[in-house]
Amino acid sequence: MDFLTNDKLVIVGAAGMIGSNMTQTAIMLHLTPNICLYDVFSAEGVAEEMRQSGFDDVNVVSTTDPKEAFTGAKYIISSGGAPRKQGMTREDLLDGNSKAAKDLGDNIKKFCPDAKFCVVIFNPADITGLVTLVHSGLKPNQVATLAALDSTRLKGALAKHFGVSQADVKNAYTYGGHGEKMAVFASPTTVKGVKLLDVIAGKAKVNGKGLTPDEWKQMQVDVTKGGAKIIELRRRSSFQSPAYLAVKMIEAAMGGEEFNYPAGAYADTSRYSHVMMAMPTRITADGIYQKPVLGTEDEFAALDASYKHLEGLRDQVIKMGVLPEVKDWKKVNPNL
Repeated sequence: MDFLTNDKLVIVGAAGMIGSNMTQTAIMLHLTPNICLYDVFSAEGVAEEMRQSGFDDVNVVSTTDPKEAFTGAKYIISSGGAPRKQGMTREDLLDGNSKAAKDLGDNIKKFCPDAKFCVVIFNPADITGLVTLVHSGLKPNQVATLAALDSTRLKGALAKHFGVSQADVKNAYTYGGHGEKMAVFASPTTVKGVKLLDVIAGKAKVNGKGLTPDEWKQMQVDVTKGGAKIIELRRRSSFQSPAYLAVKMIEAAMGGEEFNYPAGAYADTSRYSHVMMAMPTRITADGIYQKPVLGTEDEFAALDASYKHLEGLRDQVIKMGVLPEVKDWKKVNPNL
């Protein structure tokens, strides 16, 4: 069996449903034969299931020891935080999960400072990714957070509305925070080659169907609450979709298929800075790189509001003592 790399991949939070699905997905995509499952709770049950699945060419080990897990690791995906439950927002997880992110960053810095790429997916992902980046010592283009899930939710909602394949929906993107304050863009989007803005304006239809401004407004709300809807439908937080998308991100970082959905990246521009937020990005073997944000005046206003919300969450974490003051980040991570 050919693998993308022989480098060590560590899956953090591997005992959970997301971690279990990530493990199986990584194996089925032939990413690496060298996979370590790390969790403060034993993930040996997951490792044993992988063996019993007949994945004979892959060496899957599990450990509760961070030194064993992270030493020699080149790639890390972490779902190692508390899951979101019914009635909770992502921000309700801020306290405990930001501390878990600090531990993640500290483990990277201590045991695998030469790691190549890290994907953070536990909520609130924008903040946990930022905390991980600051404490890990990695470069900004080496840490990304899962934001594609919001864009795939938008793509799915549009496909269902118009009765078309999701493949017919292009450039359906959300930017900003991974939460209910995200900015849902329409201007880049086409459905079967028709501009979504023209449909919303009543100038065009797709598959004989329009989309009124009120319907679009409701769809935006539904997309921002897509995670809560999954909890309502399945009685548990999303696990298959974040697992698959996170592994596709690490696949791209390993030199596989380029990842072009928006991902959470470290913002350092004149308009947005010192936060992790979803932006137009590409992930390749060279890391994550940002592309310019294009949108209407109203869309930028929504993105500005999302950015302000992220600044507020960041400042809360600073007050908790989990992050130093922004001016001191470079002392912790010289790459910032």
